[in-house]
Amino acid sequence: PELSEEPPAEMVKMTKSKTFQAYLPNCHRTYSCIHCRAHLANHDELISKASGSQGRAYLFNSVVNVGCGPAEERVLLTGLHAVADIYCENCKTTLGWKYEHAFESSQKYKEGKFIIELAHMIKDNGWE
Repeated sequence: PELSEEPPAEMVKMTKSKTFQAYLPNCHRTYSCIHCRAHLANHDELISKASGSQGRAYLFNSVVNVGCGPAEERVLLTGLHAVADIYCENCKTTLGWKYEHAFESSQKYKEGKFIIELAHMIKDNGWE
């Protein structure tokens, strides 16, 4: 008999995927998910403080422990953008969005950057 690429259906086991969680160094001020305390961003990655759809929000260069949904076009306060909702990989709470594409040249600097709303994060490590 030929060897098939995939095992027969009766041999496939369903396993719950393990959530990987990245930890940022303790020597830096960090932001964490307010719901589950998973690390989200290093303060050094903060670009600006702005307004999100539900109040104040921060714009970051990079984030950790977040998943990204499908991109869609939305009219935001700064114009039309293609954005994808981002969520905490640990507790699945929607945190904000990622800018995939900016249609106005003055907003191009946001492409590939992340908005996290203040309502969903807490400051950790060395803020005193």
